[in-house]
Amino acid sequence: MSAGPARSARRLIGAVAAAPLLAAALLTGCSAGSGAGSGPEMEVAESAGEAPPGPAVELPGGGTEYFPGKRLIALYGHPGQPALGALGEQDIDQTIARVRDLAADYAGFDDAKPVPTLEIIATVATAAPGPDGDYTAVTDPEKLRPWVDAAGEAGVQVLIDLQPGRASFLDQVRIYEDLLTEPHVGLALDPEWNLGPDQVHLTQVGTVDAAEVNEVTAWLAGLAGDDSPEKLLVVHQFQRRMIADQQDLEYARGPVRVLVHMDGQGAPGDKEKTWAMVREATGGAAPLGWKNFYRVDTPMLGPEETMAREPAPAMVSYQ
Repeated sequence: MSAGPARSARRLIGAVAAAPLLAAALLTGCSAGSGAGSGPEMEVAESAGEAPPGPAVELPGGGTEYFPGKRLIALYGHPGQPALGALGEQDIDQTIARVRDLAADYAGFDDAKPVPTLEIIATVATAAPGPDGDYTAVTDPEKLRPWVDAAGEAGVQVLIDLQPGRASFLDQVRIYEDLLTEPHVGLALDPEWNLGPDQVHLTQVGTVDAAEVNEVTAWLAGLAGDDSPEKLLVVHQFQRRMIADQQDLEYARGPVRVLVHMDGQGAPGDKEKTWAMVREATGGAAPLGWKNFYRVDTPMLGPEETMAREPAPAMVSYQ
């Protein structure tokens, strides 16, 4: 379909060797009430060869922009792989119900509307090089289609998450072009799993250059088109070096909005230091995200504790 509005982990250590994978759009009809679509104005438009306005395409939660009016509350993981995150612990319908309940916990803190979100790991970092030598397992987009469609029908945001290994982010993004044309589908880049030509996972933390992120941003902006709702691009970070030349990062381009997501784990004090680093690295130029880990945070923060910082996170995810 054509572009436009139509359409971790250090956390993998226990599962990398074990798992082979490691492996609707809200169309708001412009209801004009009784008598709409007739009368002199419509006749003039028809006689001039102009089509009547079509339905407005909106994002989950309404409108065409993400921030500051919305806060994404996400379950992160890979379908059918509980070791990779909470999203993989149950089937599609149960996942949607779970993330809706989670989003409801974030209502009322401020004026931002909580939007339930699924961050689906589409390409999964692997311990073995695989047939292409890229240390990444690519999920067939059609295997993710049921999740994307169910989320769209339920008014749930989707983020397609990439762990590219030695492949390039842009090459992997293109694999999911058809899914990314959907108005409720955005993108997430995980530099932790972005390897150099001689690197392997779990021996170092990966990095990405700002120029490579900007290349993805430009491609995504071209895919979305000027008249589409905003597209969200999430970039994960828990070390400063994970985004090289960060001062050159474009945080907005056309309809694309970039959010930097703090992925630090452990004790609250350690996470707070990571949050401060990410905030400083962005210089206030981007909305920020925060991740809570069910198994490795000691303890995991609740919603009130998660929101007790400035600025309040524009996205909160659970792994």
